[in-house]
Amino acid sequence: MRLTVYTDFSLRLLMYLAVKEDGLATIAEVAESYGISRNHLMKVAHQLGLAGYVTSVRGKNGGLRLARAAETIVLGDVVRRTEPDLALVPCFHPVDAPCAIWPKCVLREAMQNALETFLETLDGYTLADLARPEAQLRALLSMVPSDGARRTSGRRASRLS
Repeated sequence: MRLTVYTDFSLRLLMYLAVKEDGLATIAEVAESYGISRNHLMKVAHQLGLAGYVTSVRGKNGGLRLARAAETIVLGDVVRRTEPDLALVPCFHPVDAPCAIWPKCVLREAMQNALETFLETLDGYTLADLARPEAQLRALLSMVPSDGARRTSGRRASRLS
């Protein structure tokens, strides 16, 4: 199984906001830290806002922040919301492609069980779990502390994809 770039960017944005000391970040800041597209990240941020995961703060010192506590954001829920199609094989819904062996196919059952196990595993993690190594993640993302002093060597994080 492979998650879409959209889900990857969604999880990265949420993680960034979770480890940000003041909790507020701009799209440009997040995109630069990860080395990813600002345009794609704007679309992701908009959808995460509609889903109730992030909220925007308007004004000169505005940006994005988590709309609720990181402990309440379950990874499985985020993936279910951001993945347009979790069908591992064509005979899964929503595709429902015809198949000659469908009535006796064990592969379909095995794939369904694998998908359920995958999502159940993600349900065991919250955004807070992903953000637990906060100091290390801040350093890897070259985050500037609230007081403005650089805490890292200034190296940009390598691409995570």
